[in-house]
Formats: sequence, C-alpha cells, structure tokens
Amino acid sequence: MIDVTKETFEEEVLKAEGYVFVDFYGDGCVPCQALMPKVHEFADTYGDKMKFTSLNTTKARRLAIAQKVLGLPVMAVYKDGEKVEEVVKDDATPENIEAMIKKYI
Repeated sequence: MIDVTKETFEEEVLKAEGYVFVDFYGDGCVPCQALMPKVHEFADTYGDKMKFTSLNTTKARRLAIAQKVLGLPVMAVYKDGEKVEEVVKDDATPENIEAMIKKYI
C-alpha cells in the first residue's frame, strides 16, 4: 500500500501503468478507519495484480475535489489517469470493494 500525497498523486496514480486502486480517506472519518484494515488485506491479497495507494484527503482537499471526491470513504480504480469505477460512502463495504477490485485484475 503506497501512501500518496498531493505531490505524488499524479506520478503514482495518474501516470501509472495498468490499474491503480486509491483509498481516499480523511483524518476524522470513522468509516474510513473501520475499512482500512480490510483494504490493507486486499492490498496484500491482490497487490501483485494491481497497485494499491491511499490518499489522506485532509491534507489534499483541492486534489480530492478535483477528483470529484466530495464525501468519504471513497475507493476508486484508475486506469491510464482516468477513474474507471468507484464505491462511495454507504456502498463502500468490504464486499463491494472486493467485487470492484476483482473486475479489474
């Protein structure tokens, strides 16, 4: 799992080859904290097939807004710099997140 920042997001996510998973989370986001261990588990399980990254939106608000991340948690899959799918807020369950990952590996 790679922690990206507003300085490294473009290089690690938008310019990356293949599919990139991004966990958008915030400091005070309780559902984000609850999902984090499961997301790290997915990174361990599927990390050889897809790049896994996380971005703390508390420290990168403008970037989050530019990526149309308006509520948390958001789990998104990018390919060639484009967001191809995301699960947001109440839909961001471990089952839905894993199903989305499996579509792209």
